[in-house]
Amino acid sequence: MAENSYVPDDTDKRIISLLMENARMSVKDIAKELYLTSPTVSARIKRLRENGVITGFHAQVDTSCFGYNIKAFVNLEVAPKDKSDFYDFIERIPNVIECNCVTGDYSMIIEVVFKRTEELDHLINVLQKYGHTKTLIVFSTSVEHRSVPV
Repeated sequence: MAENSYVPDDTDKRIISLLMENARMSVKDIAKELYLTSPTVSARIKRLRENGVITGFHAQVDTSCFGYNIKAFVNLEVAPKDKSDFYDFIERIPNVIECNCVTGDYSMIIEVVFKRTEELDHLINVLQKYGHTKTLIVFSTSVEHRSVPV
């Protein structure tokens, strides 16, 4: 995660909080909530996007509705010399929800979803060309992805 030099002020933080609660909230509704004009809110959102503070707007989807009932975390040990090739490879796998370079016994932690265990097994076999793996299959999730307090 790159560090951003732009520092949002209190009004920016309030706008961001509202958008994290509901990314579909209209500029008009944000303006009304914060006692600002719509053009002011639009300009601030534009500046937040241009400065990389707001990186996108996303729909949160229950992947099980599409048959992806297997969620797993794959720990992978990747040698530094292989990272570039690995990054090119992992970006092309649509079942990869997130991939992070981490400290500890493994250098990568990869979140994946699959419809069948055989598909997960196939990915793990392919990943082993990059290094040793350890896989954790999720039984349940007590805290879904959520926004941080701003």
